[in-house]
Amino acid sequence: MKVLVIGSGGREHALAWKLAASPSVDELISAPGSPGMATLGRTIDVKADDLEGLARLAKNEAVDLTVVGPEIPLVNGIVDIFEEGRLKVFGPSKAAAEIEGSKVFCRELARRHGAPMAEGETFDDADAAIDYAKTIAPPIVVKAEGLAAGKGVLICRDHKEAADAIEQIMRARVFGDSGNRVVVEEFLEGRETSIFCLTDGETKLILEPAQDYKRAQDGDQGLNTGGMGSYSPVPWLENEAREQAVREIILPLIDGLTSEGRTYRGCFYLGAMFTAKGPRLIEVNCRFGDPETQVLMPRLNSDLGEVLLACATGELKDVTLDWSDDACVSVVVASGGYPESYKKGLPIRGIEDAEAMDGVAVFHAGTSTKDGTLVNTGGRVLNVSALGSSIPAARQRAYEAVEKIGMDGKHFRRDIAEGIS
Repeated sequence: MKVLVIGSGGREHALAWKLAASPSVDELISAPGSPGMATLGRTIDVKADDLEGLARLAKNEAVDLTVVGPEIPLVNGIVDIFEEGRLKVFGPSKAAAEIEGSKVFCRELARRHGAPMAEGETFDDADAAIDYAKTIAPPIVVKAEGLAAGKGVLICRDHKEAADAIEQIMRARVFGDSGNRVVVEEFLEGRETSIFCLTDGETKLILEPAQDYKRAQDGDQGLNTGGMGSYSPVPWLENEAREQAVREIILPLIDGLTSEGRTYRGCFYLGAMFTAKGPRLIEVNCRFGDPETQVLMPRLNSDLGEVLLACATGELKDVTLDWSDDACVSVVVASGGYPESYKKGLPIRGIEDAEAMDGVAVFHAGTSTKDGTLVNTGGRVLNVSALGSSIPAARQRAYEAVEKIGMDGKHFRRDIAEGIS
């Protein structure tokens, strides 16, 4: 079949990479794609937020399946547009994707259907939010309601930081309209990980878990980012705890959406905190994770094209997933200064040397070509993923590959998967 992948980041490159290797996929197109994705098939310059343009592209190209990578087109209703045009598409409807588009909606849904989460409240008035934050013992979590590229959740060390965060979100509007409302929550102690579920609206298929690292600096210091690295499997996560998270959070939320007329199809991403009292909901995303996808795809043995098509067409009941016993570690190579200001247009060298290593794949997260030279265009530039017989072996190989890549001011965390065995 002919498959269209929408997006241009590392997650989309990883999906495209796996789809291109799938026996069921004869041709791969990416829109808008990236230099890395261009090595797998044609790239067509239609932006991920041009929903009507993408639908026309899929129709004109007689695409058999479209896979939507980023959250923005999903939240804006791309699946509804495709389905109206009788085009097969992988991803949730606009109504179902609101679970990521609005943290307020997600909390209210969880409350209605009994999914455990942090204690907290929602506010559309900054002063009321600041007053409520004063009643919570620090640290305090402040979340912009809407999409913020993974940067809209702030962990505040004291009440002044919480007040400043609320001011920045609601009054300074650092995240634009995503700051119309805020959620103020208690900070949960425990270990956080990501659990993914593929669903066609009825069947639920749980993927292998993956662990990401959100802070910019080693030791989980610095600002939140879109993710600085990841690993899979997650040895510390016991099967019983994982099954409890599925039973108490994932299934009630998916079934709750269905009961409210918002049937969910696609990839359901749960960010869960495993506390002494059991798993708690941290966040829900309406798509594959980034950078978790970059460690899951190398470990997946199954034909991804067949799996995603079955999910999109209601045939997931016939699907089983086959996973490699190997571990995978991915390290993000970022621009110096990320997630704040950074220079663009810096030449990137050494990707071929890194990919020449056994078990290594380099996924482009923020690159383009300028006068025939590969350069950075984003804060997160590359995901260097490596397989190994164990997490320590995969980690060593990933960092050896990172060292082969050159870019002025490149930044990466040196503690991804450190101490995990």
